[in-house]
Amino acid sequence: MTDTDDRAAVAERAARAGARVANDRFRSDIAVETKGEDDVVTEADRAAQRTVIEAIRETYPDDAIVGEEEDERKTVPDEGAAWVIDPIDGTNNYVRDIQVWGTAVAAVVDGEPVAAATVAPALGDVYTADADGAYRNGTRMRVSDVSDPRRGAVDPTLWWAFDSRDAYAAACEAIVRRFGDLRRLGAAQVVLPTVAAGGLEGTISNLRANPWDSVAGVFMVRQVGGRATDLEGNRWRHDSTGLVVSNGALHDEVLDAARAIEGLGPAGRGRE
Repeated sequence: MTDTDDRAAVAERAARAGARVANDRFRSDIAVETKGEDDVVTEADRAAQRTVIEAIRETYPDDAIVGEEEDERKTVPDEGAAWVIDPIDGTNNYVRDIQVWGTAVAAVVDGEPVAAATVAPALGDVYTADADGAYRNGTRMRVSDVSDPRRGAVDPTLWWAFDSRDAYAAACEAIVRRFGDLRRLGAAQVVLPTVAAGGLEGTISNLRANPWDSVAGVFMVRQVGGRATDLEGNRWRHDSTGLVVSNGALHDEVLDAARAIEGLGPAGRGRE
């Protein structure tokens, strides 16, 4: 096995371990805390992250860890090896007993992802990506071949704060005026592999995505031929402003929808 193969195996193993911890507490009487105006966290988030880190450290004890919770670093290093972790992406779904959430792990080398896994245990899905492709439950995924916007479904991803609701409304209007339908799943690391699997034609935001909400899923989309750019149409990376992801065939239309959001609210950081 190559080092990349090893990292793909560790990413999946760590994501599965963290997801088990989170799923054991799902739909239980768990306390919900707030860590901002409208951002929630639970002890399940923290316990799952600790479990993911322990699984990674068994094989890669010295790699940097980028994690949403606790005191882990919050930015992806441009040099060296790192792991990007979201213990529960879609915590707002999780605390509402909605099954759309997942544990995401991405392996990054010199700022670029090389492997990823997202485990959505309540949905029964395991998404993985390596150097050769991306898979759902072991079956190779592929983006949809839809090229007619009227047949497309697009998700307005990330969460616009209350002082940015004009931008949120603009994102929804941009989608419904251009595409056949809108979906809002509420968990970016489930949305992105859904694009990779052909269930959605795209997802948009004018916000800067946190790396734990985006890196793993973007890698999966790219590994099956989809596209991910910033609002300028440049190749998306972990520090880009805007997240514009598509099946490729509809990327111009998806990018146009994302650009329609601009100017209608502060384009700060978004999360799920």
